Amino acid sequence: MTALIDPFQRRIDYVRLSVTDRCNMRCFYCMPQGFKGFETPKNWLTFDEIERVIAAFVDLGVSRIRLTGGEPLVRKNVDQLVHQLASIKGLDDLSMSTNASLLSKYAQSLSQAGVSRINVSLDSLQAAQFAKITHNGKLSEVLAGLDAAKAAGLAPIKINMVAMKGINEYEYIDMVEYCIKMGFTLRFIEVMPIGGTGRNAANQYHDLNLVRQQLSQHYDLIPSVMAGGGPARYYKINNTNLNIGFITPISQHFCETCNRVRLSVDGTLHLCLGQEHSLSLRPHLRAGISDDGLKNKIIEAIALKPERHEFKEKPEQVIRIMSMTGG
Repeated sequence: MTALIDPFQRRIDYVRLSVTDRCNMRCFYCMPQGFKGFETPKNWLTFDEIERVIAAFVDLGVSRIRLTGGEPLVRKNVDQLVHQLASIKGLDDLSMSTNASLLSKYAQSLSQAGVSRINVSLDSLQAAQFAKITHNGKLSEVLAGLDAAKAAGLAPIKINMVAMKGINEYEYIDMVEYCIKMGFTLRFIEVMPIGGTGRNAANQYHDLNLVRQQLSQHYDLIPSVMAGGGPARYYKINNTNLNIGFITPISQHFCETCNRVRLSVDGTLHLCLGQEHSLSLRPHLRAGISDDGLKNKIIEAIALKPERHEFKEKPEQVIRIMSMTGG
């Protein structure tokens, strides 16, 4: 098996796979409220095309796949895609990022199809504030979805909370207590200047070093670790089972350990969330490329992976919005 090694000697073993750029919410830091520039369905990779690409990645040493969006559950029959991907020999970890609003309907079928764990975006436990952040999302649907995911045996369930000054900074303790009660993992994430929406949210940026200090005044935080392919730095609250992760792309970037690439719904392979380096696989797939040719294209793409993002130095350079890339 060939390992994917980028120009900076980082092994790439993790692909975040966007199955749609559409979402049933409009979180203000992710997607403009009136945005209609979605990719046309004819340009979406089909499930069979996705399976071919992921199988090629697995042959090249990738062992972790995370389904993302937009909101992955708005794509019809996504549980069938999960079943196809779960059957790929050598794929060890198949997970999903979701806003959980549709999980009440899909949690059981996703678990049966092969999703083992989920990350859920949840920035507020107050219904009115949640609706404001998401432009009229319903908190009750998300909480019901989380209950369904827990009942279906998906584990661990990780709550992703974007930390925002003046928006939800007064809810950090409440979210900690909720996750202790539910047996979830909690991760705080810094706002990133991705697209106009991300840059517009820059005034809400909250340095997670300050958030950790704030939590330390209430809890005894002990350095910890959790299995997974992501960049979070974890702490455990003493005398509980709660792990709290801090994802710090701005205050303390983790580019030197980056092990991932992103495949968008149109087949574009993005090599860095904070740069525009990419390679489109869809034209090659639809021109009848062989499996070996496809693997060579992936290797060619990995050679384009930059050393690091430049969120601080050049916050304006990424023009695509988050949902176009995949979470």
